[in-house]
Amino acid sequence: MVPPEPESQVAKTLPDAWDHTGQPANRSTTGGWTSAAMILGVEACERLTTLGIAVNLVTYLTGTMHLGNAHAANDVTNFMGTSFMLCLLGGFVADTFLGRYLTITIFTVVQAAGVTILTISTAIPSLQPPKCTQTGSSSCIPATDIQLTVLYLALYLTALGTGGLKSSVSGFGSDQFDESHKAEKAQMTAFFSWFFFFISIGSLAAVTVLVYIQDNLGRRWGYGIVASSIGVGLVVFLSGTRWYRFKKLAGSPLTQIASVFVAAWRKRHLELPLDPSALFDVQIGEDDGKVKQKLPHSKQFRFLDKGAIKDSENSSEVLKVNKWILSTSTDVEEVKMVITMVPIWATTIMFWTIYAQMTTFSVSQATTMDRHIGKSFLIPAASLTVFFVGSILLTVPVYDRVIIPLAKRFLKHPQGLSPLQRIGIGLVLSTLAMVSAALTEIKRLRVAQSHGVVDDPSKVVPLSVFWLAPQFFFVGSGEAFTYIGQLDFFLRECPKGMKTMSTGMFLSTLSLGFFFSSLLVTIVHKVTGDRDPWLADNLNQGKLYNFYWLLTVLSVLNFGLYLIGARWYVYREHRLSEKSVELEQE
Repeated sequence: MVPPEPESQVAKTLPDAWDHTGQPANRSTTGGWTSAAMILGVEACERLTTLGIAVNLVTYLTGTMHLGNAHAANDVTNFMGTSFMLCLLGGFVADTFLGRYLTITIFTVVQAAGVTILTISTAIPSLQPPKCTQTGSSSCIPATDIQLTVLYLALYLTALGTGGLKSSVSGFGSDQFDESHKAEKAQMTAFFSWFFFFISIGSLAAVTVLVYIQDNLGRRWGYGIVASSIGVGLVVFLSGTRWYRFKKLAGSPLTQIASVFVAAWRKRHLELPLDPSALFDVQIGEDDGKVKQKLPHSKQFRFLDKGAIKDSENSSEVLKVNKWILSTSTDVEEVKMVITMVPIWATTIMFWTIYAQMTTFSVSQATTMDRHIGKSFLIPAASLTVFFVGSILLTVPVYDRVIIPLAKRFLKHPQGLSPLQRIGIGLVLSTLAMVSAALTEIKRLRVAQSHGVVDDPSKVVPLSVFWLAPQFFFVGSGEAFTYIGQLDFFLRECPKGMKTMSTGMFLSTLSLGFFFSSLLVTIVHKVTGDRDPWLADNLNQGKLYNFYWLLTVLSVLNFGLYLIGARWYVYREHRLSEKSVELEQE
């Protein structure tokens, strides 16, 4: 048999991807939809796990573990915040040490271990406090330190697994498609649409089927199903190993940011050269094989330029040995670009603080209200988040089919709405959600008072739980705008050499939003808890509406800061065009 011509062989393989044996990946036998489909299954299981635990966790903490409302709300938001914050760790490990495939595999096992421990803790009676002898009385014994330790071990192992898994799934999925190939590039776009679809499927299953099983058959069954699904997802993922495409470790952008600051600090006493061209730089692709777009010098944050001052004749040799001593001018400019995004990044955190209320106090509100459909079917309190998920799925097609065409016509923007405009709309909708939540809570308390059920939290307030639907709808619609706007903004504006930074910046806003919620709850509960509690364990005796009004005021102030930051911000494409630099296609 005549061996193929070298050119033909090259055409069949990819220059920047390898198969599981370490050989150049063959286009016809690796990657594409076959491998991507197996990766999508892991993401669906991850979403099922995270949301299946989070949306109904507050009822378990208050009803079974006998924790107060404020304590339970903080446990939920700390769990979610840690999950997203650990995505930064997972991304760093994947980019620097393990690669995405091994990161997904290892952290999926960690997540499965966490959910398994959680399942065991709900199945063994000694790991839970005894049931209350009288509902709502002081006879409820809270969970012991040992019981909480087991619970927190399970939750934070799950959070660790979620962080590592979530940080790499979308990236490894996109690795299965070659951006330089026209057909595969189109498939990659479709992959991200299916990625969002599978996230939504996992979310819907979590807030409906899984929550119903937890409330009616028992937590051990609900969490056991989750643990089993993770195992199945991992087996499916591993079975696709021979078809996957693997990429070279790119290195973490966090290392680049840190090295630029360290290099600038080391040379803080040196004088900057009058001519920026005197700063050290390298040719495109010269530094450790990474292809970068050479960037023009900017006058912002000039103290960082000191990191690129040449104080050695053998600068290129120093760079190869230690970038913590000498940075390239291009690396410095990339870090400057990231810094210019910080005001936008900071003012989107507030949206996710409001989002956190949908899985905490909004669920607590639902537990006190009439949740019947007809005479027999009782809606699980956590399943109210189906309005939240449904509004996301409704908003996306409305945005694509209605809002974009109208915006293109009237605003003359090629995308309809710019990323910053979409984020702004999301912030407005989240503010409206808090207004709606406050007004609904005032109405709920009035009904509770008029029917004499204020002092007995076991009694149902005769007000339909569907009064809570608007706040879920506003936050869900707001997420559709904010989520897509943030992803588009960070992906578009992050420098080409730091693309993995975009996911990290986005996920960190979610994490900090949940943590800020925990901080607010702690402060409010400490200030008002003894005298005139806003966040009482018996919501009928509290003033939760004041907490919602506080979030409304903070949201309005945050939106004002956002408008200032958005007006100040200049898109990267415009900045480069002003200096006659053409933006490279990415």
